[in-house]
Amino acid sequence: MKNQNYVLKVVDAKKADIKKALKEAGIEVRAITEVYSEEVAGEEKEGGDAEKKSNG
Repeated sequence: MKNQNYVLKVVDAKKADIKKALKEAGIEVRAITEVYSEEVAGEEKEGGDAEKKSNG
């Protein structure tokens, strides 16, 4: 067995959700560390109503 490190790039994911998905796939997660986060211009957060904004 060997320890491996990977970098994932995700959109609107929580660390717990990532860990759960990997565990369900049979992958043991030792640690998850957020390295960088940014808001993406022009995209609404969850719960935003894009249709209302586009109609005025």
